[in-house]
Amino acid sequence: MFKRLCVAIAISCAPIIHAHETPSLEELWSLIQEQKAEIEELKTQLNENNASIQETRVVALSVADAVESNPSNTSVSSSWAEKTSIGGYGEHHYNVVDQGRDQIDAHRFVLYAGHEYSDRVRFFSELEIEHSLAGDGKPGEVELEQAFVEYQYAQNHNIKIGQYLIPVGILNEIHEPDTFYGVERNKVESEIIPSTWWESGVMLSGRINQTLTYDFAVHSGLNLSDDSAAIDTLRIRSGRQKSAEANANNLAYTGRIKATPLPGLELSATLQYQTDMLQSMVSGDTAEALLYEAHAIYQGEKLGLRAMYAGWDIDNLQFETVNSDDPTGWYIEPSWMLNKNWGVFARYSEVDPSRGDRPTQKTEQIDVGFNYWLTPQVVLKADYQDSREDGSDAFNLGVGWSF
Repeated sequence: MFKRLCVAIAISCAPIIHAHETPSLEELWSLIQEQKAEIEELKTQLNENNASIQETRVVALSVADAVESNPSNTSVSSSWAEKTSIGGYGEHHYNVVDQGRDQIDAHRFVLYAGHEYSDRVRFFSELEIEHSLAGDGKPGEVELEQAFVEYQYAQNHNIKIGQYLIPVGILNEIHEPDTFYGVERNKVESEIIPSTWWESGVMLSGRINQTLTYDFAVHSGLNLSDDSAAIDTLRIRSGRQKSAEANANNLAYTGRIKATPLPGLELSATLQYQTDMLQSMVSGDTAEALLYEAHAIYQGEKLGLRAMYAGWDIDNLQFETVNSDDPTGWYIEPSWMLNKNWGVFARYSEVDPSRGDRPTQKTEQIDVGFNYWLTPQVVLKADYQDSREDGSDAFNLGVGWSF
């Protein structure tokens, strides 16, 4: 091997040698020794590099094994993505109203965002745009409906702190369009409850046993002090403060019990007490109020049934003078699933606002229609409304989705 290397070096050096005087044997031997030393040095460096590469490979494999065996060492971005969720819903409506203006409306567009900090601490939020455009002179609003932290302080028991939906009625908490019949929400839960209704405060929720749950909340209340038409209780929804620099002189207290004694059956009752709906600072000029609501929901394989009763008892001389101190409402809604896509329904609702300008007149309405679910979370809707109050009718079409 060494002899072959010497010959190769000698040949490669031949042009150089030939171009000059012929070197002596001593000079040739010296040149060969220099080339041999350089080769040995290169071999030593190569061996050192190979050893360094092998050490780096071992360290990299060890780090990879450590990361895979310990989930807490995953990257921040990967962990954040796995624990953060988004969702939302929306609905578009087409309304044809007798004696009114036909319209197309991008009624709601809602986005959810949530994050799970740990097995016991979570965050949830809900941001909504109503009627497509918001701002001065525009028909819509941009609203923060929910933003709360939930902490599981014991097994099956949680506390919410922040802005949340009030636990009352059927639609106030679950109102995605693919979960209910009818293009528009029913009158009882729009005018008596009034949905969608959220406040800020603290709420305890939990499960007592396999069939019984509870909610108890302390939160900001209604404020009718700035509305000259407050005694018209059909405008009671104007008292919602929406957690926008809400007056908190008089808080409200809401409690609910919900039972599921049989598969597909839900029974629920809610009471809310507020010391003063007027948020008054003047002694004696107050409107103490009690809201009560009860409902039943049954959903079988084909047959569905919803029924609800709700009302207010307002203790205030001004309200009592014009007979608007005890508005009530109720409805019953049977439905039938023809197959996994088609469902039909009928609803009879009655609202008694006890208003001063028409103290004995009730608002009665009959709704009939159908839902067609393209998928379980995308629905097409159509219904016909017959209002007995003024004889006006309406035909509605809608599309809704959630994700």
